[in-house]
Amino acid sequence: FFLLHLAPGDPFSFENPSIPESVRNQLRAAYGFDRPVPEQYLLYLKNVASGNLGFSHFRREPVAAALSATVPRTLLLMGLALVVSFALGIRLGIYEALHRHRGRARATNAASLLVYSIPDFWLALMLLLAFAYWIPILPAGGMIDPVLHDYMSVGRRLWDRVQHIALPLTTLVLLMTAFVARFQRAALLDVLPAEFVRSARAKGLDERAVIGRHALRNALLPMITLAGLVFPALLGGAVFVERVFAWPGMGSLVINAIQVRDYPLVMAVVQVGAIMVVVGNLIADVMYAWADPRVRAR
Repeated sequence: FFLLHLAPGDPFSFENPSIPESVRNQLRAAYGFDRPVPEQYLLYLKNVASGNLGFSHFRREPVAAALSATVPRTLLLMGLALVVSFALGIRLGIYEALHRHRGRARATNAASLLVYSIPDFWLALMLLLAFAYWIPILPAGGMIDPVLHDYMSVGRRLWDRVQHIALPLTTLVLLMTAFVARFQRAALLDVLPAEFVRSARAKGLDERAVIGRHALRNALLPMITLAGLVFPALLGGAVFVERVFAWPGMGSLVINAIQVRDYPLVMAVVQVGAIMVVVGNLIADVMYAWADPRVRAR
């Protein structure tokens, strides 16, 4: 809260000759920006304690309404991206670890490192150029066709949404799959030389059983921690990816709120992010105890 207010001026300090200073002073008084910052903070705490997140002067609606409109859109995009990325990334990481001395596995490992090193906004721009302009087979942005969507049949509406989500979803899946794959590969390589894996092989177990029942089960434990760390991304969203593809989610919302210094809206997004971090860590701890008997014993 105080960092936001350290910047000089306020949301109504813009230069606009069509809006006189007296009108801007009235707006400051209406939103409480004419009061001392400590007093504004106490008023903010009082409102939050009563469930009032404030009013967004940028969107001209309560902050709670702005969040309720954008959160489901980000949940749709990020939820699909996380599920697909973990499914593909874990499978790819296992393949790279088990066939690490083969040329194909080395190639996939190098490819995942390359994708992991690419900035998200650059990859989003390249996919946008490739499949929306050079080879125009997908929409350039948005969530639906703003003109024709309401006049489409149910099947066409669904296909319209699939087409609009394809590019941002592909961008996020590529980035997160590479990250998950490298994490899973390292975790499995740490487990394979362990004594219990050698003991399982010495008992004459099939290699598939050794990997699936013993090595992989232990190598998946770090993935639980990783899932808890990326859980806040469900609501935080991918800011730059949403911005590039004009996806109307939390990422676009927070960028616009910062640009116009919409204090209540920025603070609400920060609160949501903080809550998601706590919830993500709690879920990771519970899942870790469920997956690892040693943790339950302690």
